[in-house]
Amino acid sequence: MMNVVMIGTGYVGLVSGTCFAELGFNVTCVDNNPEKITALAEKGIIPIYEPGLEELVWKHVKAGRLHFTTDLKAAVGTADVVFICVGTPPAADGRADLQYVFAAAAEVAAGMTKYTVVVDKSTVPVGTGDKVADIIRTTNPKADFDVVSNPEFLREGNAIGDFMNPDRIVLGVSSDKAGKVMERLYKPLSDKGFPLLLTAVKTAELIKYASNAFLAVKIGFINEMADLCEAVGADVKMVAKGMGMDKRIGEGFLNAGPGYGGSCFPKDTLAIAQTAQDYQRPLTIVESVITSNTVRKTNMAKKVINACGGTVKGKTIALLGLAFKANTDDMREAPSLAIVPELQKAGALIKAYDPAAMHEAGKLMSGITFCQNASETLTGADAAVVVTEWPQFGELTGKTLRSHLKGDVVVDLRNMLKADEVVAAGLTYVPIGKPVMKKEKTA
Repeated sequence: MMNVVMIGTGYVGLVSGTCFAELGFNVTCVDNNPEKITALAEKGIIPIYEPGLEELVWKHVKAGRLHFTTDLKAAVGTADVVFICVGTPPAADGRADLQYVFAAAAEVAAGMTKYTVVVDKSTVPVGTGDKVADIIRTTNPKADFDVVSNPEFLREGNAIGDFMNPDRIVLGVSSDKAGKVMERLYKPLSDKGFPLLLTAVKTAELIKYASNAFLAVKIGFINEMADLCEAVGADVKMVAKGMGMDKRIGEGFLNAGPGYGGSCFPKDTLAIAQTAQDYQRPLTIVESVITSNTVRKTNMAKKVINACGGTVKGKTIALLGLAFKANTDDMREAPSLAIVPELQKAGALIKAYDPAAMHEAGKLMSGITFCQNASETLTGADAAVVVTEWPQFGELTGKTLRSHLKGDVVVDLRNMLKADEVVAAGLTYVPIGKPVMKKEKTA
């Protein structure tokens, strides 16, 4: 039985630690927040919204395979593998802020009592592994260790499935010994046929950033293509379908929308662009996408204003969804954070509902009427705007929308609604990357 320690009980640490427990390992999650640790250890209450995670945490807490503590030194002293899973938020210059990673490395070094594999699970720039190793050697010259880069590829809202059924497991190792330890750790998954890629530490560090940057480029491309489709009268969904049928392109991440957000793409594209500038190898395509995505979010507010006849002054706009994507309460870089202020600046009154992100949104937005459900949000509004692709919003019928709205405008920033139904109910349907649809008046 291997002893695994996860430093940090945020999204990556808690999900990964719980899934390692599910694979049969003894896992201890460490955090310096005693209230969070108590809630996790005694009640299985998790600090994030992730489908299925709370049940899985409580299952392994009760089974004695998943433990929570604030005592990092004691946990590290018995560990075979220690994962550093702390935040790497963007600094003012766009670079990843590594202060938490380096602080964790120093604490790990102080607690080592035997050979330990220290794993950077946090998303970190190229060369961070070397710096972590230097910190450990400086803090504890007698430490017996290796540093590994094992980037995570967890999608919020589907994190457990992504961990247990990965497209690939990337291991950047600094020695054969460390590689064997990590292969043993992931053996329950590799035995099922999930591919395991062993490479150098720096290469693994870059794989993570390159992957997210490329996906962001796909999103940015299809969003700009949506604008062109609107201008020429084409259908972006069919354009994306035709593109995706080419195996060289693939259909993933070709859904036009209000722009990407969340905890990964915005900060990771900034970080890799800055790294490239530092090495005088600028990633001009990525830099262009960063700018395009920022502009797009603001343009979504303009789209709503135009749909409302060029003005929203004194009008009530119903927003369906606030989180950056469905199945999460994450508001980081959410398009709604750009859309709402622009609409308010134009004089609109905002009503909003999100199935999971209301609490988080309340910390970041003001002057909004938060509602308890979609019906309450729509009632009396001059226009409805689908912002987040929660499945329940796609189930709204044209008749339901018509019965609650005071106005007749529906802006679908996710192309979720049944356009024909909406138009048949006497509403104007404004999608992304398609022509506006209105019910034709009969003579």
